[in-house]
Amino acid sequence: MKRVLLFIFLFINGYFAFAGSDTLTIRENEVILINHHYFKQINDPSKKLTFDSILKRTDFVESPTDLPSLKVSNPVVWLKMEVKNNSNQTNIPITIGSTIIDSFDVFYQNKKTSLITHLEPDQSDVGYFSPKETIINFTIQPNSTQTIYIRIQSNSPNVIPIEVYSENKYWESYSSKNTGFGIFIGIVLIMIFYNLFLYFIIKDKSYLYYVCYVSLLSLSQGLLHGYRLHFADALILNSYVTPMVRVLLWLSITLFVNQFLQLKKQYKHIYKYFRILFFIWAVPVLFILIGRTNIAYTIITVCSTTSSILLLIMGIWLYRNGVKHAKFFMLAWSSFLISILISVGRNKDILPYNSFTSNALLYGFVLELVLFAIALADKINFYRDQNNDTQFFALQIAKENEKLITEQNIQLENMVLGRTKELLESNANLQGLITNLKAAQSQLIETEKMASLGQLTAGIAHEINNPINFVRSNIKPLKLDFKDLFDLLDQYAAIEHQPDLPEAFKAPIAFKQKIDLDFIRKEITDLLDGIEEGASRTAEIVQSLRAFSRTDEVELKPADINKSILNSLVLLRNTIPYYIEITPVFDKIEPINCYPGKLNQVFMNVIHNSIQAIIEKKKHNKESILIQTKDYPDNISIEITDTGAGMTEEVKQKMFDPFFTTKDVGEGTGLGLSIVFGIIEKHKGAIDVASKRGKGTTVVIMLPKTLS
Repeated sequence: MKRVLLFIFLFINGYFAFAGSDTLTIRENEVILINHHYFKQINDPSKKLTFDSILKRTDFVESPTDLPSLKVSNPVVWLKMEVKNNSNQTNIPITIGSTIIDSFDVFYQNKKTSLITHLEPDQSDVGYFSPKETIINFTIQPNSTQTIYIRIQSNSPNVIPIEVYSENKYWESYSSKNTGFGIFIGIVLIMIFYNLFLYFIIKDKSYLYYVCYVSLLSLSQGLLHGYRLHFADALILNSYVTPMVRVLLWLSITLFVNQFLQLKKQYKHIYKYFRILFFIWAVPVLFILIGRTNIAYTIITVCSTTSSILLLIMGIWLYRNGVKHAKFFMLAWSSFLISILISVGRNKDILPYNSFTSNALLYGFVLELVLFAIALADKINFYRDQNNDTQFFALQIAKENEKLITEQNIQLENMVLGRTKELLESNANLQGLITNLKAAQSQLIETEKMASLGQLTAGIAHEINNPINFVRSNIKPLKLDFKDLFDLLDQYAAIEHQPDLPEAFKAPIAFKQKIDLDFIRKEITDLLDGIEEGASRTAEIVQSLRAFSRTDEVELKPADINKSILNSLVLLRNTIPYYIEITPVFDKIEPINCYPGKLNQVFMNVIHNSIQAIIEKKKHNKESILIQTKDYPDNISIEITDTGAGMTEEVKQKMFDPFFTTKDVGEGTGLGLSIVFGIIEKHKGAIDVASKRGKGTTVVIMLPKTLS
C-alpha cells in the first residue's frame, strides 16, 4: 500500500512539475543542448537542499534564461527534467561544456523500486594530466523515459551549457575537441619556444613577457576546458588557482603592452595613467584571498573588459600618432576584445550558446597570438632596419668626422694665422696705448701747467685789475673837467662876436681858428669814449679770467649760470669767426650751488667744440650757435645747438671716451669731453647729445638746483 501511495505521489508531483515542459528525447548520433524548454529549476542560495528535500518540492519554476545560470547571490541550482532514450545504447552521457563548475551531480529514483541513484562525474580517465570533462554516464534503457534531477554548484556566475549525447556521438565529439585543443597547445608551444629563442638573442623583454602571457593563456584555457592534474582538488582549482591564473594573465598582458609599445620610455604622459591597470587587479586578488570567489570572478570580468577597451583605445591613438608597430597590436587587441565581448554576452545569456560562441574566446586567443607574433616579427624587422640605419648613420658620422677633421685642420691653420695677426694687432694696439699714455702724461703735464697758469692768470688779473680800475675811475672826472673847459671855450666864443672886442683877444681867436677847435673837441670826446670802452672791456676780460682761473675749487658756491656762460663767451670772442652768430636766450635763473670754475670749463669746451664743428664745414651760410637756459622746478637745463658738421652714431657713442678725438694728430688730446662728462657727473647731472651728420649738434646739460 505504501508503494502505491508513493507511486501516486510521484506521479502527481511529476505531472505538475512538467506541465508546460518538453521531454528531452535523445536519438542515435544526436546531441541536445538543454534549454529552458526541457527543464524547470529551484535556486538554492543557502547550498543546504538535499535530494530528499527536493523530491518533496513542488515549486519548480521556469528559468528566466535560455540556459541554466548561476549568479553571485545564487551559487547552486537544481534542475528537473524528463529524458527519453530513443537510441540503441543504454549509456547516455551528460556533460557540461567549457565553464567553471565546483560540483555536478545527477539524481534519479527508480519508478518501480523507488531506489535513489546518485551519479557523479566519471573518474575513470588515467594519466597525471588529462582532460577531465565534466561528464556523467546516465544509464537508461532504450525507448524508456526517466525523470532526473541535476545539481550544479559554482562560484563563477555564468550560464551552464549542459549537453546530452547519444554514446557514439559523445565519443566522436570528445575526439574532435581533444584534437582541436591539442592543435591549440601545439601552436602555443611553438610560440613559447620561438619567442624564448628570440629573447635570448635580442634581449628584448617584450618576448619574455609574451612567453609569460602565452603560457598563462594556455594554462587558463586548459583549466577552462577541464585539463588538470588528477590529484588536484576541483574546489581549490576553481576557488584559487583559476582566478589567480586569470589575474596573472592580465598582468602579463599589461607588462607586454608596456614593453612592446615602449610606453614608460617614450610616452611618459600616457604611462602615468597606464599604471592604473596594474593596480586594479589587486581588487580581485583581495576577494580571492578572503574566500569571496564569486565576487572575484565578477570583478575579473569587469576589469578584463575595461582593460581591453582602454588598451584598444590607446593602441588606436598611438597608431594615429605615427607609431607603426601599434597597427598589429591594434588588430590583435581588437580580435581579443571582440572574443571577450562575445564570451561575456554568452555568459550573460545575451548571445545564444553554440559551438562558435562557446569557443569564441579560444578563437580570439589564437588569432591574437598569430597577430602578436606578426607584430613581434615586424619588430625584428624594425630592429634590423634600425641597425642598418645605425650603421649607415655611423658611416655618415665617420665621413663627417673625416670632413670635420680636415676642416678643423684648415680652421686651426687659419686660427694660427688669425692669432698671429691678432698678436701683431695687439702689439700695434699696445704701441698705440703707449703713445696714448705718453699723450696722457703730456696732458697731465699740460693740466699742471694750466693749473699753474690759472693761478698765474688769477694773479695777473688781480694786478691788472687795480690800474684798470684806476683808469676807469679817472675817466669820468676827466670827462667832466673837459666839459667844463669846453663850456668855458663856448663862453669865449660868444665874446668873440662882440664889436668892442679888445685887441688882446684877436690873437687867441686867430689861434683858435687855426687849430680847428671843433675838431679837437670831437677828437677828445672820441678818445675819451675809446679809453672808457677799452677799460670796460679790459675789466670784463680780467673778470672772466678770474672766473676761469677757479677750476681747482673744492667747495660748492652759489653761481649765476647765465653769467658763467657769458664769461665763457668773452674768453672765446677772438676764436669766433665773423660768419657765426651766437644767440644767448636765457631764462631768469636763481644762482645754484656748484663748482663755478669747473662749470666754466664745461661751457668753454662745449662752445669751443661747436665753433670748431662749424669751422670744419667747407661752405658756410647763416651759421649760428644758439645757447638756451631753461628753468624747471628741480633742475635747470643748458642747451647748446650749432649748425656744424654734426657726427655719426659711431662717433657719438665714443665722444666721451678718454683720448678719443676726430682731429688730426697734434690738434687735440681727446680729453676735453671726457673731462666735461666727469664734471657733469660730479654735479649729479646728465648730459645728452643729439646729432646728425651734416645737420648739426645739440648738447643738453641738466643740473640739479640743490647740490650738497
